[in-house]
Amino acid sequence: MRIARRAAAVASATAVALTLTACAGTADDPADEPTPSASASEDIFPVSIDSTLGTAEIEAKPERVVTLGWGAADIALSLGTVPVGIEEDTWGGDADGYQPWFRDAVEDEGAELPETIAMYPELDVDAIVALEPDLVLAPQSGLEQDVFDQLSAFVPVVAYPGEPWQTSLEDQVTITAEALGVPEKAEPLLAERQAAIDDAAADNPELSGLTFAYVYGGDQPGALSVYLPGDPRVELLTGLGLELAPSVSTLSASPGTFVSTLGLENADQLDDAELLFTWFNDTDEQAATEAQPLWAQIPAFASGAYVPMIDKQLGMAVSVATPLSVPWAIDEYVPLITAGAEKVQG
Repeated sequence: MRIARRAAAVASATAVALTLTACAGTADDPADEPTPSASASEDIFPVSIDSTLGTAEIEAKPERVVTLGWGAADIALSLGTVPVGIEEDTWGGDADGYQPWFRDAVEDEGAELPETIAMYPELDVDAIVALEPDLVLAPQSGLEQDVFDQLSAFVPVVAYPGEPWQTSLEDQVTITAEALGVPEKAEPLLAERQAAIDDAAADNPELSGLTFAYVYGGDQPGALSVYLPGDPRVELLTGLGLELAPSVSTLSASPGTFVSTLGLENADQLDDAELLFTWFNDTDEQAATEAQPLWAQIPAFASGAYVPMIDKQLGMAVSVATPLSVPWAIDEYVPLITAGAEKVQG
């Protein structure tokens, strides 16, 4: 399955690249109009990109790009830029901190893997400075104002346009394409990603209309957080034909978070979810969570219409849900979903 996912991801990236770099024809042949060239991309600069934390003034086409947060490295690569530095993934990455679909794509291009940068417990600003970037991309991140200001003193920084960690995938791609000087590539890249999701939905019509909730309860006993509309995990599932349970669609994010902190004592609010999705850090956390009586009473869990995620790499792939990670993940993710859907009680 990993090999199939890798092939799909590479095929997706290759298809976009071929679409966007078709050879220019002669002026006498309208069907062979030239595609935008590097010089055409240069003509759009300077570019100003506003964010919640401040404005990035990008004077020329970036050549040395550092990406922080979720998805930015994938999107930059899919748009034709191999970053010189990326955030190290210590949760879902490999032993070197690279997410496998990203590493596969870079190596298949024959390009050099970027440096990995520690983000936690605090961002290694010195490591970024040492790379001499001309742009930092962090449109889907939790970058804080003081760090933004510190970085902006020597390099343009593109942060998030609204709340931390709440930038839609569409906005992530659009913002990144603008910052890299290739705005014309955003729509085809999004269309390629959507086609992979649409194909999976068409192949699994039994998922259409099933209601679901995506939750996390592993923080501590009694905890229950619910992911909301706009979250990449949720949007991927709705793209596959499922419907967010009405009880979830009306919730709001708790202050300072991108989830609704419901609490397990309110788990009965999820009674209208036919399918329950969740993730765990490890099997010990899974066992402790599932042993709680209030968790066991959630109808979807009790019926077995339940999709727990324990594979960290797959979990991260569907969490960022980028044009690079979706093709890599979807052929393994969909069977997990359909297995849970088979347990939905009619």
